[in-house]
Amino acid sequence: MSWKQGGRGYHHGNLREALMRAALDLIAEKGPSGFTVAEAARTAGVSPAAPYRHFRDRDELMVDVAQQGFELFAKALETAWNSGKPDVRTAFERLGRAYLNFARSEPAYFVTMFESGVPHSSSPGLCEASDRAYAVLREASEALVAELPAKGRPPASMVSFHIWAMAHGIASLFARSDEGRHKLPMEPEELLEAGMLIYLEGLEPKAD
Repeated sequence: MSWKQGGRGYHHGNLREALMRAALDLIAEKGPSGFTVAEAARTAGVSPAAPYRHFRDRDELMVDVAQQGFELFAKALETAWNSGKPDVRTAFERLGRAYLNFARSEPAYFVTMFESGVPHSSSPGLCEASDRAYAVLREASEALVAELPAKGRPPASMVSFHIWAMAHGIASLFARSDEGRHKLPMEPEELLEAGMLIYLEGLEPKAD
């Protein structure tokens, strides 16, 4: 595949990938609902009819963009977690940083995955990719919970949802590189680390 200068369009390569890249460019510029299939075709440098060789409509194009985003996201989380090596707490800190870094480095994917209204159940591939990303958080939470005393140990599923909500909230508000970012008098990673320390301290059993 050979891309034109600026990453827009293609000479003779993969039309599907060219249209998805064009959609990402437009999402970054206008938001997930601010463009049409015709605009994606124009940005990719193809005829208005060309997208329909691969995508039934705009929604189907968005589903594929979201799926690709989740596949990249899951890979980034898996790499950061690295099966909990060298120890669970260190790996968990890397995992949180990877979550924030993805929001910062891939804002167009991030907004499509989480804020475009694309149902994760709309395609088996998208559902599988999003489940794969969540599975990393679940595995990490299970490893964390396993280090707690058995008595009073919280369910790993509950912990994973709490941690996911915290990481995602900080990523959405403070770690993005687009206009959705809010100012913060500290680094998002520092805020997440502090929040995690407080949360994990709350899971520790209290002395009678």
